[in-house]
Amino acid sequence: MSPVAFPTHRAAVLYGPKDIRIEDRLVWPPQYDQVQVAVKSTGLCGSDLHYYTDGRNGDFAVQSPLVLGHEAAGVVVSVGPGVKHLVPGQRVAIEAGVMCRQCDYCRSGRYNLCKSLWFASSAKTIPHHDGTLQDRMNHPSHVLHPLPDNCSFEVAALAEPLSVLIHASRRANLQRGQRVLVFGVGSIGILACALAKSYGAAQVAAVDINQQRLNFAKSNGFASRTYCLPAVDRAKTTDEQLRRARENVQRVLADFGTPDGYDIVFECTGAESCIQMSIYAAVTGGKVMLVGMGSRNVMLPLSAAALREVDIQGSFRYANTYPTALSLLSSGKLQNVEKLVTHRLRLHETARAFDLLARGRDEQGNMVMKIMIAP
Repeated sequence: MSPVAFPTHRAAVLYGPKDIRIEDRLVWPPQYDQVQVAVKSTGLCGSDLHYYTDGRNGDFAVQSPLVLGHEAAGVVVSVGPGVKHLVPGQRVAIEAGVMCRQCDYCRSGRYNLCKSLWFASSAKTIPHHDGTLQDRMNHPSHVLHPLPDNCSFEVAALAEPLSVLIHASRRANLQRGQRVLVFGVGSIGILACALAKSYGAAQVAAVDINQQRLNFAKSNGFASRTYCLPAVDRAKTTDEQLRRARENVQRVLADFGTPDGYDIVFECTGAESCIQMSIYAAVTGGKVMLVGMGSRNVMLPLSAAALREVDIQGSFRYANTYPTALSLLSSGKLQNVEKLVTHRLRLHETARAFDLLARGRDEQGNMVMKIMIAP
């Protein structure tokens, strides 16, 4: 008998810092409960960029060749044994985290905290699990979500970062009529603004150090008020750092006409100074949601939080959010969300895409917000 010939496909494979190679790889048939998906659109995010520029993301270093990408949608090509709810030709969003479905966290609905969870495109687990910057991938069927008919692949790829904010807003118990402040208006911060607005927030304001991004947020209706923090030298002492944070917030709140502060503050930068400012910016009895991943250890003005009962809450990825995210993305309630996608490139241009994302501007000086990669 002649050997079985498997088809090949292309993948963008990271070997080390700024070393991405386009390779031909074999396409294996899906196994039990797996579905083979032709990836149609992948959005690049900050964690992907860290892997590309540094070969690591925080504590997780790339130990072997890794395919990045986890904000994605595509079309079902074939299904493995045991798959009943998906069929070839069906359009799906790809949830990259795969949980055990057996531990206490999974059974209680908090599978994002599952100790056995693995995440496509992350170097946390060894061997690594490849992400979506490839033409095809096999993925467990229970983390593939059918798309509404009016939801494009690009918009569906935004379900992953939007899920981060849906999860954070649930933890913060975001309600209609609340005032919301967002630190950092990259793509995550913009989605925080858009989600708060869709929930009926009384005011959505944004703070950043990049005036161009703030202009984007305001001109597209994501934030009604914006403030650009001036660039200054790093404070030499902790006391000076906290004093600056407090004084900066006083200026911001005065400019926004909200001297008492905000009900919910979404901190989307991970920068120590912004985390400190978030605490001062929250109203008495308010909440600070730590969304951004950045500084590993920070000095916090805990007395300013404790004496005013400001809750500081962490938020890690998401759980049970994709149906809500896809429903919102197809509903029209997130007005102008498609404008987050500023650049579109092909798979063979992946290295150039990461270089653009790192610079934040393209060759014509246009702002880079979200880059989508197509096959």
